[in-house]
Amino acid sequence: MRPASPAIDVGVVIDQGSWTLYQKALTVLAAIAVLFDGFDIQILGFAIPSIIREWHVTRGDLAPVLAIGLCGMALGSPFAGYCGDRFGRRTTLIGCVALFGAATVATAFSRGLIELAVLRFITGMGAGGALPNAGALAAEFAPMRRRPAAVTFTIVCVPLGGMIGGLAAAWILPALGWHALYVLGGTAPLVLAAILLWALPESPRYLARHPHRWNELSRLLNRMGHAVTAGSAFEDASERRAERESVAGAILGAGCLRDTLGLWLAFFACLNAVYLVFGWLPAMLTAQGLDVAASSAGLAAYNFGGVLGVLIWAFAVAAVGSRLPMLLGALGGAASALALLSIQVRPGAGAALLIAGLGLHGLFVNAVQTNIYALGAHVYPTQVRASGVAAAAAVGRLGAVLSSITGAAIIQAGSATYLKVLAFSMVCTLLGLAAVRKHIPRRI
Repeated sequence: MRPASPAIDVGVVIDQGSWTLYQKALTVLAAIAVLFDGFDIQILGFAIPSIIREWHVTRGDLAPVLAIGLCGMALGSPFAGYCGDRFGRRTTLIGCVALFGAATVATAFSRGLIELAVLRFITGMGAGGALPNAGALAAEFAPMRRRPAAVTFTIVCVPLGGMIGGLAAAWILPALGWHALYVLGGTAPLVLAAILLWALPESPRYLARHPHRWNELSRLLNRMGHAVTAGSAFEDASERRAERESVAGAILGAGCLRDTLGLWLAFFACLNAVYLVFGWLPAMLTAQGLDVAASSAGLAAYNFGGVLGVLIWAFAVAAVGSRLPMLLGALGGAASALALLSIQVRPGAGAALLIAGLGLHGLFVNAVQTNIYALGAHVYPTQVRASGVAAAAAVGRLGAVLSSITGAAIIQAGSATYLKVLAFSMVCTLLGLAAVRKHIPRRI
């Protein structure tokens, strides 16, 4: 029998406690999963110029492959979000990492567009599901005052993974080909899945909702530095209201509707801009006369700028809250895309200046995109956090699908059209973020 003593509020224990080294290590594990996620979701963008030459296909032929991969992400995100809320974030995250790792390795042996599309869809399912669960775990391992930093540190690994992928692609593609890039990109997450199975615990807030796992929660809290006796009872009082609501009622109810719609618009527009770069930037640069290595460097610069932007914006959000930095970031993303219109690519300085400008654009756009995940984790309570963020991300994937379908035509229309679409998407992102009322407050 459980003791009759008052239940321990796990939310209060975590939020009022320190962010211990163990909790930070758990955040790092979630972040590494997102790192490989970022590598694998961008890997086709790196490989497109090489596939076009080897298979004698056109950019238009590959547009449906990009689209179906993003459809997989759009479906995988809410499905894995539901599984994370229902069966646990840990189990779902490990399954997603193993899935996209295995599918990426298999893609190295694909022999045509149909096989490539099917495997890209499976990769998208796993990659789309990993992000919301990794973000939810990072949020729930950290105290409230450290939550934005934890989620931001986790999601920044999407552009970091892309940056590493760009550097790897610039070396591997000319020397070993795109098949070797896929083998490397898939083997690493399979190894990580085994490590996570051994080292990653379940979310303490999730465990608090399941009495049969309270002993497991006691051990976890002790490892986090909280003195909790075995056999203790637990609750998460701040989430009681959410437990009485359906997922749809919680995220679309009167209290959250405006924030949800604002998040959905911001996710849709920002991911449209991000995946127009992830999927089509190397192809756009090669169409302008740059070689494969320089085109991969352009995407690496975009992601490198994104990493810097996320780090800068993490401090800004902590200092003044999320509203002003995110609005300025969206505005900067639009302005930097328009500024690139003035750069003429030519041998030497022109190409270098364009790549530097792409880095600046990536700084703004990725800073905003990463913080949208942190904002979603702040808007939604624990009971529906993974589902709420996953639903917003799924809407965002529709924007990404739109970019994959239209990308070839946009490139055909010219680089000016490409850059104007990026700017327009960031203006729409600005409008969505302005509509959200429950922004992250400044750190107290």
